[in-house]
Amino acid sequence: MRKFVSLLLCFVAVSFTAVAQQAEQQQFEQYKETLKAEAVAAGFGRQFVENVFATIYYRATVVKADKNQPESKITLDKYLKTRVPDWKVTQAVTLLNEHHALLTKIGKEYGVQPRFIVALWGNESNFGRIQGSYPVLSALASLAFEGRREALFKKQFMAALTILQEGHIMLKDFNGSWAGAMGQSQFIPTSFLQYAVDYDGDGRKDIWNTPADVFTSIANFLASEGWQVNQTWGRQVSVKDGFNFELAGLAKANFKPLTFWQQQGVRRFNGKDLPAVAINASLIMPDGKDGRIYLVYQNFHTLMKWNRSSYFGISVSYLSERIKQGK
Repeated sequence: MRKFVSLLLCFVAVSFTAVAQQAEQQQFEQYKETLKAEAVAAGFGRQFVENVFATIYYRATVVKADKNQPESKITLDKYLKTRVPDWKVTQAVTLLNEHHALLTKIGKEYGVQPRFIVALWGNESNFGRIQGSYPVLSALASLAFEGRREALFKKQFMAALTILQEGHIMLKDFNGSWAGAMGQSQFIPTSFLQYAVDYDGDGRKDIWNTPADVFTSIANFLASEGWQVNQTWGRQVSVKDGFNFELAGLAKANFKPLTFWQQQGVRRFNGKDLPAVAINASLIMPDGKDGRIYLVYQNFHTLMKWNRSSYFGISVSYLSERIKQGK
């Protein structure tokens, strides 16, 4: 009897789930019609819209991924081991040498050191190998439908339609991450429209397959957001006893000259004085005062505009340092 009840409950649960999924699918189809009308009102051709929307389907896995992003906290040390393993450094150095002439040319034109272009490339897509396999338009439409950040994802959806309409990618190849990040640089659609570059002049800003366009688009983002070619990103430091940790943070008010930090008791990691140069820096403690402590310069602030995670910024910076060392 107990086994029968258990089976009955399982059957009821499965049936309920199937009914719920069917209802959700029907609601999404209705939402699609609203999106379709908005796309036409925004100026997209009706036939273009009809053709594109015929390929858009509800992606429950995308919504699930958005709702269930990991909340567990790992340390910066563990994060760096995952994001900057030795094999990635080796590949980064090899690829920097392979594309040396092109990267040098782009670096000079945009005022961005090639090692940082390669470091971002490696961190975002493993040098183009991991670009995501989710249909971008279906993913963004599903996330907009889910509703928690509808305005954001609807804006990205319309930008994605523009990318497709301009012919930068074919519909069948228009794939990316579950959140709509695209190509080897993993630009979201609005970032693509603002920063992507057609460096080889073929009429397409191809961040999916063309290295020249990928490198230049990364460089253009950095240059447009305040990159300083005559500076690096920052350095790991130590602090003396009694340091006022309330001075830490990336707020504009905490962006102080190195002479200020020297006076406050901040030193190079080996205990020596800070460089005697006229550079402003912020002090950050990604894992708190008992973890690694850094002074970071303007270029790190620019990396924060790419991705607001200090872990991400430090991983890109650390990889750039390993590339510079050639190991």
